[in-house]
Amino acid sequence: MITSPRNEKLKLVRRLAERRGRDREGLFVTEGEDLLAAGRAAGWIPADVLVAAGSGLPGTEIDPGLLADLSTLASGTRTIAIWALPEPSPPGDGPCVYLHGVADPGNVGTIIRTATALLGARVLLGEGCADPWGPKASRASMGAVFAARPQRGAITEAPRPRLALDAHGGEDLDAAIEAVRPRTISLGAERDGLDPETMAACDAVATIPVRSGAESLNVAATAAIALHRVCSAAGATAAEADEHG
Repeated sequence: MITSPRNEKLKLVRRLAERRGRDREGLFVTEGEDLLAAGRAAGWIPADVLVAAGSGLPGTEIDPGLLADLSTLASGTRTIAIWALPEPSPPGDGPCVYLHGVADPGNVGTIIRTATALLGARVLLGEGCADPWGPKASRASMGAVFAARPQRGAITEAPRPRLALDAHGGEDLDAAIEAVRPRTISLGAERDGLDPETMAACDAVATIPVRSGAESLNVAATAAIALHRVCSAAGATAAEADEHG
């Protein structure tokens, strides 16, 4: 059982709390049994699993107080798993969500969760985005990071047609989806939106109108609405094809 805070495994977990540590080690951590189960269900094999001594869980036992000190959860955790970062791979031609400047890890994780649930879409993260493999993002994804395998890249790597979402103007969302049939939905930070380069690389721009005087929508909410509309449009197209087939 690990009883020393100077143990090398504990030092590694502390390093992996930071993005530069994850990039340098090629590893990341998740907390909790649910994320451990999600990773294994997706076919991943953890490099190591630390568990609270006396919990009855399989893994390397650690003094519960030391495990609590490592945890970023307010309620603590009974297990911390260490995983290898996935190798980069091209997004392919399937549905994709491209994010630019979305710095909040909770928003990034929630968008990954939504994109996976509604369309099985990959998430491509551009400049200024939070690390999807950080503890907060992976937790917000509810383990969807394992199935989605998000990665960093440029808008030019995302499949076309590309539809940009802009809070300040553009076509009606439903009309734009009908006209463009996008393979990629592009979203930017709530305050700044998408940068000019990303906008220029998209084939159309759409907006979700809000009531006069209301603040713009949260980026994760915007993504959920847009992905649901794309999913609904795809379902309607498939139904029409069946009807005429």
